[in-house]
Amino acid sequence: MKHPSPRRTASGAVLALALLASWAAAAQAPSPSPSPAQAAPSTRASSNAQQFTLANGMTLIVQPDRRAPTAVHMLWVRVGSMDEVDGTSGVAHALEHMMFKGTKQIKPGEFSRQVAALGGQENAFTMRDATGYYQQIPNGKLEEVMKLEADRFANNQWADIEFQREIEVIKEERRMRTEDQPRALLGEQQNAAVFIASPYRRPVVGWMSDLDAMTPQDVRAFHRQWYVPTNAAIVVAGDVDVERVRALADKYYGRIPARAVPERKPRTEPEQRGIRRVMFKAPAEQAYVSLAFRAPRLESLEGESDVWPLVVLSALLDGYPGARLDRALTQGPDRVADSAGSYAGITGRGPQLFELDGVPAAGKTPGAVEAALRAEVARVARDGVGAAELARVKTQWVASQTYKLDSVMAQARELGGNWVQGLPMDASARIVARLQAVTAEQVQAVAGKYFGDDQLTVATLIPLPPEKNRRPRGLASPDAALR
Repeated sequence: MKHPSPRRTASGAVLALALLASWAAAAQAPSPSPSPAQAAPSTRASSNAQQFTLANGMTLIVQPDRRAPTAVHMLWVRVGSMDEVDGTSGVAHALEHMMFKGTKQIKPGEFSRQVAALGGQENAFTMRDATGYYQQIPNGKLEEVMKLEADRFANNQWADIEFQREIEVIKEERRMRTEDQPRALLGEQQNAAVFIASPYRRPVVGWMSDLDAMTPQDVRAFHRQWYVPTNAAIVVAGDVDVERVRALADKYYGRIPARAVPERKPRTEPEQRGIRRVMFKAPAEQAYVSLAFRAPRLESLEGESDVWPLVVLSALLDGYPGARLDRALTQGPDRVADSAGSYAGITGRGPQLFELDGVPAAGKTPGAVEAALRAEVARVARDGVGAAELARVKTQWVASQTYKLDSVMAQARELGGNWVQGLPMDASARIVARLQAVTAEQVQAVAGKYFGDDQLTVATLIPLPPEKNRRPRGLASPDAALR
């Protein structure tokens, strides 16, 4: 199954809006809302989406888009690796796999076969703060997939032997995507060094020793605990009628018994008081260095916040070809890096990071790249930014808002991500407005505020020669699905 990395997986903060809306980490679960008869559509701006609450507390969001006879159906559950406890890391992701292994009515593997027979495609993903399941189907087949998804949400059931087979698939997934990938291993080590109290220190896929020790009962207990109506949302986007979707949601999801969401206790990260370093040796072709600075988290779309100028700063550093890091570190005869990047994380229940990274050029050291990355941020703090630079990234954000509307999948992901984060359905338009209002002075101020040694954890990959007689396992695409 897909489980996007919590670390930066794409270059450039120009993707910040897509990441914010589509793969945002979860906020605290809201209180149960009124019954369907009492629910009213949310206020909407550029979006014509409508939001309702079923009688059992489950959220329904519908986004009509009649440009093509297709529909996307998504189920979002506000639970992920952050909700695990030590000793069972990876259980959220394991449950995602087991959700395809049957119910009282559906045999193992039959869910996917039935979706394919309907002319659809489907998959799932696990993140730190949420798990999602989706199908894209002809609009006339929506009822069938809603019936299937509601059944496995409420009645996930499988034999122990199915788990014993699937946990081996998950272990191989970890080997391919993490243990055979030096930078992925480095990222795990860095997260474990950055975070002390926060469960973000654990990998989404889980530690191998926890996977070895995991039992079918661990997975079933996690399902009973977190897969409850008030902790889930159905998102439907495409060529659909709102009232028809609402009736189907009541019919298939509304009958699931209501249960309370477990209490989520705070796990506050202690203040960092000094630079931390991770030196990691592994067979690799090139060295690599990653700088993670503690940064503020988005709390609300209202009021003043440093998250907006930090996102703009990252876009100025690495938001387009030829941005500051590209020009300063990777171009010219004295270049120090083959590549360099920046990413501003701002959303999630846990603490957030502003990250810089780079691959040293031939003859250059990771230390030289680290110094060059920090120098570019220091230059912004000292000299500020120009009006043309600022206008360029703001224009890109406006364009991205327009282009993403071409995809009903992107619309569904955005709406689901907003719900997970506890943001309104028109959050993306409001976020763009906040970003457009950021001034050069605000960008300069945050560049001088969040990039000191006491906020920094540096992870360096030291390349070793390839291991002799080692056979590769195969390609490990970050979007590959193993099930």
